Amino acid sequence: MSEFASLAEFIQNHREQVGLSVQGLAKKTALSTEEIEDIESGKELFLASTIRQKLAKGLKLNPADIKKYERIMLVSYDKVDEAYIKNIKQAILDGETDNLRCPICSSKLNTKIIRLLDLENNIALHPKAQCSKCSFQIT
Repeated sequence: MSEFASLAEFIQNHREQVGLSVQGLAKKTALSTEEIEDIESGKELFLASTIRQKLAKGLKLNPADIKKYERIMLVSYDKVDEAYIKNIKQAILDGETDNLRCPICSSKLNTKIIRLLDLENNIALHPKAQCSKCSFQIT
């Protein structure tokens, strides 16, 4: 296997190798096209294990092959007040995202809500945030 510069490049290359469009991979993995596009554009640097497993199955890879291209979050939560993180997550779920700022550099946070299924097929809402300037993320 050749080396790739990023998770985005790795996923896009393997999607093309198996002959799938973004929509085709989304359908095959039960992920949204937006999630695939976010990964391939470099917005997602670290994947939840369920997303990694779905991508691996859809791309006929081992999840470990994908994981080695993920970036470890450079800013750890221990540098940020846990209550502040909890408030950010709740604000995202409440749709109050206009004034959310990064606790590290005060830049605007890009936010979204991922809808996942739990083990009993119930929808679970998972708030995510990524700083527009630094490496801070809530995954």
